[in-house]
Amino acid sequence: MTDRRLIALLLLLLDFLCVVLVFHFVGWLRGVQDAGIFAVTPLLGPFAVFFLAVHLIDGYSARTDMLSASYTSQHTIALMTGMLLMLLVTFVFIKDQYSLQSSRAVIALSFVVLVPATLSYRRWLALRVAGEHQQRSLIFIGSQASCVAFKEACEKNRTTQEVLFVATDARSHESMTPFVGLEMHAVTQLLPLLDRYAGRIEAIVLHETSRDLPLAVSEKLMELHFSGTTTYTLELFHEVYWRKIPLYRLNPTWLFQEGFQSARDPVFERLKRLSDIVLSLLGLVLASPLLLLCAAAVWLEDRGPVFYLQTRVGKNRATFQVYKFRTMRPGEVKGALYTQPNDPRITRAGRLLRAMRFDEFPQLWNVLRGEMSLIGPRAEWIRLVERYEREIPCYHFRHLVKPGITGWAQVNYPYGANLDDTLRKLEYDLYYIRYFSFTLDASIVLKTIHIMLFGKGR
Repeated sequence: MTDRRLIALLLLLLDFLCVVLVFHFVGWLRGVQDAGIFAVTPLLGPFAVFFLAVHLIDGYSARTDMLSASYTSQHTIALMTGMLLMLLVTFVFIKDQYSLQSSRAVIALSFVVLVPATLSYRRWLALRVAGEHQQRSLIFIGSQASCVAFKEACEKNRTTQEVLFVATDARSHESMTPFVGLEMHAVTQLLPLLDRYAGRIEAIVLHETSRDLPLAVSEKLMELHFSGTTTYTLELFHEVYWRKIPLYRLNPTWLFQEGFQSARDPVFERLKRLSDIVLSLLGLVLASPLLLLCAAAVWLEDRGPVFYLQTRVGKNRATFQVYKFRTMRPGEVKGALYTQPNDPRITRAGRLLRAMRFDEFPQLWNVLRGEMSLIGPRAEWIRLVERYEREIPCYHFRHLVKPGITGWAQVNYPYGANLDDTLRKLEYDLYYIRYFSFTLDASIVLKTIHIMLFGKGR
C-alpha cells in the first residue's frame, strides 16, 4: 500500500512540474512568456484540469497497465478532453484578468505536448514497477474448491503474478484431493511459507469461509496485516483489483451492506436526470447531421426501415421500447438471441454502425424521455431478462438503476454472447450500482470514447 501511495505521489509531483515547464516553454515559443520568469499561480487551473482528466482513467494507480496501447489511447483522449474543457472555462466563463487568455494556442499546444511528455515517464515508471511487481506474490487462503475458482478468476482477469494457494480443508499435503495444474499447500504449511516469502508478499487474500484457522496462523496473519502486508477478503480483492462484485457473495441482503450512498441520495438522482436531459438534447442537436447520414446509409442498403424498436427492461423492471438504427436485414432481427462474429444477418452498413457504436445514438431519445440514462447497465431485451432471472439469482438487482447507453460493464467486458458472459458483465454492473458517482460516470465516458474511436463494438 505504501509503495502504491509513493508512486501516486511521485506521478503527481512529476505531472505538476511537467505542466509548469511545458506551459512556460510553449508560452516562450509563442512570445507571450518571458524566459526568465516563472508564474505558477495561473497554471493551477490547467493542472487541476490535467489532474482530473488523468485521475478519471486511473492514471495515478500502480495497478493500471500504462504500457498498453489501450492506456495510451485513453491518456491521449483524457488530455484532449481536458484541453477542450480548459479552453471552454478560460474563454467563456473567465473572460478577464487571466494571463493565459493572451493565446489560445498556448493552452492547446501545451496539452498536446503534455501527452507524450507525461506518457514517457509513466511508461518508464511502469516498467520499473512491473519488474518489482512480478517478484511479489499473492497468497490465497481458502478451501480447495475456492482455490480452483480463484485460479480461474485470475486467468480470466489476466493476472500475471505468482499466486500461492493454501487449502484450509486439508491438514497435510498428502490428504488433499489433487487438482490438475494447481499446486496447493496445506494450512499446516502456511507459517513456513510466510517465512520463506517474507518481504515478497503483495497481498494475502482470505476467503470469507476461512474462519476456523489455527490460532498460530490467525495471529501471524494479524501480525503481517498490522506490519503493512495488506489482507483482503475475496470480495474486497475483487472490488479493489478488478473493480467488480463477485457473484458468489450475492444474496437477498446484499443491498443492505455499505455503499449505495449515491443511489440513496435524491439530490444525486435529480442532478443525474438534469445532466441526462441537457446532454441528450445537446447530443441530438449536434449529432443531427451524423444521424441523418446513418439513417440514409441504413435505408439505401436495402430500402428497409431505418429504426429498430425492441422491448427492453428498465428501472424497477418497467418495460419500454428502445430506439436503435437497424443493423440487420429486415425480417432477420428475430432470429438467434445473440449476434455472433461475422453474423450473416448484419448488413454492411450495420456492421460499421455497430463497430463505431453509432447504432446506439437514437437511444438519446429514450434518455430524453426518462426511460434510460446516458450511463448505466445495458438495457436488455425482455426475452433475455426473463431467462436470466430464472437462471441467475439476484439478477434483478441490476434493475435498481436506469439502464444506460454505455456503462461500466460495457467498457470493461466485450459483447456478451452467452450466459457465462452475462454473469461476468453482471459483476461489473453490480459494482457500478454499488459505487456509481459522477466521477465513475466521467471515467466511463472517456473509456467509451476510446472504444468508439477504435471500433470495438459489435
